[in-house]
Amino acid sequence: MYVPSAFREDDPAALHDTMRDARLANLVTTTAEGLIATPLPLFHMPEEGPHGTLYGHVARANPQWRSPSTGDAMALFMGPDAYVSSAWYPSKQEHQKVVPTWNYIAVRAYGPAEFFDDADRLLEVVTRLTNLHEQPRPQPSAVTDAPEAFIRAQLRAIVGVRLPITRIEGKRKMSQNRNAADRAGAAAGLAASGRHSDRAAAALIPG
Repeated sequence: MYVPSAFREDDPAALHDTMRDARLANLVTTTAEGLIATPLPLFHMPEEGPHGTLYGHVARANPQWRSPSTGDAMALFMGPDAYVSSAWYPSKQEHQKVVPTWNYIAVRAYGPAEFFDDADRLLEVVTRLTNLHEQPRPQPSAVTDAPEAFIRAQLRAIVGVRLPITRIEGKRKMSQNRNAADRAGAAAGLAASGRHSDRAAAALIPG
């Protein structure tokens, strides 16, 4: 990922927040047949290794886990993103030398993908994922709501994935390269949008 110094994000807490808030990631592996990518929820265990470890699962029918990887896997997480119109920049009225752009946050985590089908480990992964995403609900559901035999049968249809992170890079492109007036104009334009993602990006533009 191309990361100019103005947009580089190295703060571990910020990187971890993006991974947690993204909810859905893309797991990409390189095989002899080419690239394979699977969208899937992952959770991060920061205490496992220097950069933490990611866990999730894929369908057993998914060929990704059976295809030997020729290098590290990559987990791609996206934060808020938004189109930024050049019309929002006061500098456009001064000299017209501006262009539209896209603001976004992205984190890429790299490491060897390890796949497993031990039922107890799978149950732990599924339980952690379920609890993570059910927690905000007023009446959270739990894996244990379903009959045990049914859950065990469902576990046979998936394969777990563990990715110990060996390298991580983050990019936060939120108009940092514009002057204060242009940043304020972009933030105001996005804040007035009907799109939730635009408004989320507006709040991240520095004042």
